[in-house]
Amino acid sequence: MITAKNVHRSYQLAKKEIEVLRGIDLTIEAGEKVFLCGPSGAGKTTLMYTLAGLERPHQGEVFLNGTSFYALRASEQAKLRNDRIGYIFQNYFLLPELTAVENVLVPGMIGAKADRAKAEAALERVGLLARLSHLPAELSGGEQQRVAIARALVNEPSIIFADEPTGNLDSRNGEEVMKILLEVVAERDATLVVVTHDQSLARHGDRTLTIRDGVIADDLVPVPAS
Repeated sequence: MITAKNVHRSYQLAKKEIEVLRGIDLTIEAGEKVFLCGPSGAGKTTLMYTLAGLERPHQGEVFLNGTSFYALRASEQAKLRNDRIGYIFQNYFLLPELTAVENVLVPGMIGAKADRAKAEAALERVGLLARLSHLPAELSGGEQQRVAIARALVNEPSIIFADEPTGNLDSRNGEEVMKILLEVVAERDATLVVVTHDQSLARHGDRTLTIRDGVIADDLVPVPAS
């Protein structure tokens, strides 16, 4: 479970302080799929990064299963991120000199528990077993994003954060990538938090949170299609 209490986050721009998050309170249950939507600059990605342990709030707290994340020592935060959290980003962030399978092995290397068999199984699950020896430059955008999904899942995290995971893909590849991501998350009963500007993707979630001007403007449960 993820809980945010009175979370504020600001940035310094020249001599001006820009308040991006203005007192966010929310709870995301274990196994829930939540999509964060809203206009550009509303604070969606900043909120995700704060919930994901990547950006410390200037005020307030973030709890993961009852543990105050930012109260932990830096080494404890790093271990929790590597063991329990998976990250998927719009720009993939694959290491260009590593093959697909080597990129998937990176989280295991950080935790000294790299397992090639698990990395290959993760690539097989996203339909890329035949491409495991290819470099990122030899893969299409959709294939690179599937490698990024496999990398995020290889340590079997309980929480997946995805920042605009289909933003660089055409509609066909975007739907395929989202389908794979949702299937794998469901198989593992993992929690999923997705930032997207695409309202049509949000229909796949259990809830849609609309962020405007640094606050949660709407908290909606999608209505099933009749």
